[in-house]
Amino acid sequence: MRTIKRGGEYELHVKKSRFICALARVADEDEARAFIAERRRAHWSANHNCSAYVLGPGGEVQRSSDDGEPSGTAGVPMLEVLRQRGLTDTAAVVTRYFGGVKLGAGGLVRAYGAAVSAALDEVGVLERRTLLVVEVGADYQRAGRLESDLRDSRYPVRGVRYGEGVRIEAAVPEDGLAKFRAWLAEATGGGASCEVTGTAVVEVEPGGAAGGGGEF
Repeated sequence: MRTIKRGGEYELHVKKSRFICALARVADEDEARAFIAERRRAHWSANHNCSAYVLGPGGEVQRSSDDGEPSGTAGVPMLEVLRQRGLTDTAAVVTRYFGGVKLGAGGLVRAYGAAVSAALDEVGVLERRTLLVVEVGADYQRAGRLESDLRDSRYPVRGVRYGEGVRIEAAVPEDGLAKFRAWLAEATGGGASCEVTGTAVVEVEPGGAAGGGGEF
């Protein structure tokens, strides 16, 4: 699944009507409903504040509202854009200020969907991947360079702990573990340990960082 990088908004003009799409990251239905209510208060004089949101690890919770527009012409196309993009934990509200020209059912469907799509392009999205959490251990002599190399790599550093030695947690795709171990041995002359301690969900650029078998 994916989610948006950040909240934001985008304004689209269609035949004198203004369609203002606001997006937010939300963790549950209470947060989604609060965001929708906030947008309605901010745009209380608008003709419509239509909404859609998707929640859950697999996007199981899906809700939409036409808010007075003809049934199926606003909330449903908004929700469909979120679904097509594979998004979750994301809420969208499109505020419409009517410009005096009727768009018809097809025009409304296209306008509401386009507003959400343009807003998503504006804020950007991140992929959520379940990766292995690997704890790398090194002495202080090697740790500084090793941490720097890891932070410059395609593998997210999740934390660093200092004690008798240095323990660095990195996220590695399962199919890239062998390559990671080989790189680590070469980079440290075999002077670092490597242990898989669990898994974690990590947000990364689509098709980018933390990709399987990625180069350092």
